[in-house]
Amino acid sequence: MSRTLKLKKGLDIKLMGKAKAEKVQVGKAEYYAVKPTDFHGLTPKLAVKVEHEVKAGTPLFFDKYNPEVKFVSPVSGKVVAINRGDRRKLLEVVIKADAENAYETVNPISADAGAEDIKACLLQNGVWPFIKQRPYDVIANAEDTPKCIYISCFDSSPLAADNEFALRGEEKYFQAAIDTLSKLATGGVYLGLNASTKGNSIFEGMKNVNVNYFSGKHPVGNAGVQLHHVNPISKGEKVWTLRPQDAVIIGRLVLDGKYDPRKVVALTGSELNETAYCEMISGANITDVIKPRLKNEVNQRIISGNVLTGTSIAEDSYLGYYDNQITVIPEGDEYEMFGWIMPGFNKFSASKTFLSSLLPKKEYKLDANFHGEPRAFVVSEQYEKVLPMDILPVFLLKAILVDDIDKMEQLGLYELAPEDMAICEFVCTSKTEVQQIMWRGIDLMIKELGQ
Repeated sequence: MSRTLKLKKGLDIKLMGKAKAEKVQVGKAEYYAVKPTDFHGLTPKLAVKVEHEVKAGTPLFFDKYNPEVKFVSPVSGKVVAINRGDRRKLLEVVIKADAENAYETVNPISADAGAEDIKACLLQNGVWPFIKQRPYDVIANAEDTPKCIYISCFDSSPLAADNEFALRGEEKYFQAAIDTLSKLATGGVYLGLNASTKGNSIFEGMKNVNVNYFSGKHPVGNAGVQLHHVNPISKGEKVWTLRPQDAVIIGRLVLDGKYDPRKVVALTGSELNETAYCEMISGANITDVIKPRLKNEVNQRIISGNVLTGTSIAEDSYLGYYDNQITVIPEGDEYEMFGWIMPGFNKFSASKTFLSSLLPKKEYKLDANFHGEPRAFVVSEQYEKVLPMDILPVFLLKAILVDDIDKMEQLGLYELAPEDMAICEFVCTSKTEVQQIMWRGIDLMIKELGQ
């Protein structure tokens, strides 16, 4: 039986540049890349060399410590570059695409397939990395049996893509993914839906699921926040999560028998002349999509993902593995006369610092400037006002900073992912790198206690 939960805490950051509800045609990119840096904690081992011919679904590299987890090419073509960073760290495998895609042959998943056969197919054909686990928000361990699989069907982050619009017409693939994944968890599949779409959602017709509705401010759309309220994670328990568009890619593998990582990507941000949705293949080079739409009035920051959790990339870089949004905002490296002394009608404030707090519906053109330097990390209750979870975030972060694993467990690290705390980082007057601290705690827990 479905429930509707209204979360009172949170913060919506109203930015200019929301994607218009229209899909535009963009040409197929010439180059694509799969980046090991998109997968936290991964130690990659190459399976190809430069000049190797690949098909969509051909393994490019695998996890050194879990070699059954394959990371595959999104298109057919030729490997033209293997780029490395400091200490020869593998940064990306670049493929020059063929004019027409050719696909690796996939052995279909039969209707009566068991959990082990399903896992083997998903692992071999490159879609397993779409499935993450809580705790820790890392790629799921295929040897586990989770208590449920959770999909948040809406995103509340700034300028986020509208999944209702993006996935209309893809319902059969979404249902196929649900039917397949439900065999892997003891408690089946849960969906979190936006209460504002109740009665008019494409996800309401899904079968073989448990549905709950949520209303409130960001981070209400995060899977971790929703799980906290409907199915909390205790020590020793595992929950697997994935995003709706990634579930559709799994559904295409099940129904069509091929690895087809097409996504509907939202082009957003105040520094674009034209915002819209477009269909792109995961890992596509963004140059031809973004460059014609840039305003070029000021220095810009291009982000693969949203402004809170996304990755800053160059104009000639590639779409992130998990991202279905590209955001462009001002860099914020220009001198600002009088700074915080001004009344601030055009500055967003989570408190009443600026007069803009009197304009609750106003949209803002925000930049990436910190507007200050790091300060002492003090207990201010700022985090508790925007985090709709029954935890003590400041004390959790301080436990991480002193490597106190027992306190980290007691204070709720099992339920949290860095993305859940991103809104705390935004409001923090101490300029604390909250998400980096969270990853430090997660890495320590995995090292000491295992995944």
